[in-house]
Amino acid sequence: MQAVKITAHGGTDVIEYGEYPDPEVGRDEVLVAVKAGALNHLDVWVRRGLPTLSLGMPHVPGSDAAGVVREVGEDVTRFEPGDRVAVTAGVNCGDCEFCRHGDPTLCVNFHLLGEHVTGVHSEYAAVPEDNLIPVPDGVDWVTAGASALVFQTAWRMLIDRADLEAGESVLVLGASGGVGHAAVQIADYAGAEVYATGSTPEKLEYAQKLGADHVVNYEERSFPQWVREETGKRGVDVVVDYIGAGTWQDSIKSLAKNGRLVTCGGTAGGNPQTDIPRIFWNQLRIIGSTMGTPGQVDDVMELVWDGTFEPAIRKVLPMSETARGHEIIEGREGFGKVVVRPDEVY
Repeated sequence: MQAVKITAHGGTDVIEYGEYPDPEVGRDEVLVAVKAGALNHLDVWVRRGLPTLSLGMPHVPGSDAAGVVREVGEDVTRFEPGDRVAVTAGVNCGDCEFCRHGDPTLCVNFHLLGEHVTGVHSEYAAVPEDNLIPVPDGVDWVTAGASALVFQTAWRMLIDRADLEAGESVLVLGASGGVGHAAVQIADYAGAEVYATGSTPEKLEYAQKLGADHVVNYEERSFPQWVREETGKRGVDVVVDYIGAGTWQDSIKSLAKNGRLVTCGGTAGGNPQTDIPRIFWNQLRIIGSTMGTPGQVDDVMELVWDGTFEPAIRKVLPMSETARGHEIIEGREGFGKVVVRPDEVY
């Protein structure tokens, strides 16, 4: 088959599209003919290399995809050939204390398809049955392949971990990014007053269309100062910050007393300076979040399937141009998701 391959850690020149061995289908796995898959910032980090990541090369990346079931392993019960499915990338052991208590995202062996093991940006992918969800007939492949990772992540961050309530205020940083644009929609759906940051008038206009009530260009104004002005010096109840080093202290400054900062990553750096005096004096909470449970995935994806939430698509490319997709993400060109499709179906 043809697959996207990373031949080494480095720049976009290490990305290739070419022949790769066909996947073998395990007893609990499903062979999926991939129709579309989305790039995430995670793919950039995997390509560049992470200190704790040890991968055999070449490595097939990709944590988002959707397609048609071609074959099922003998222990598979939920799917059959011809079914339409989407990938949800979190893999757990099912046996540790956290899995047994119902939260597999806390699994001691939790890992992601495409990051720690072979991903799904290829013509065919063998995926564990538990890592697939049904896709309704009316949903197009680009939407199906672009939604699961960012919407489950943003849903868990806001609805579960931050315990967002109607009437509260939320600041979403990078509102035009993958997780950011999902978070704006979810916060608006939950009945929150939504504040959002962006770097261009086009991105801010799009954030407003998604449900943001207040927007600011962070390259022109200090966003914590803007938040204080907009809220009568109070601050917001929740900040969504997946950017990290470049925004961390300003995010803390933007919070009201007893506020919550929820994070799922650090795209601009993972070791920021912090503000312990402000954290303890204002009794702030710093909350981490990763992916979503199966129930959370089901809940949020139902709202994607019925059109309540919609992934923004900034570009659709053939998989042979995946390197260009990485450049778009790294260059912060446009807003929304970059989708790649196998060249044969592009």
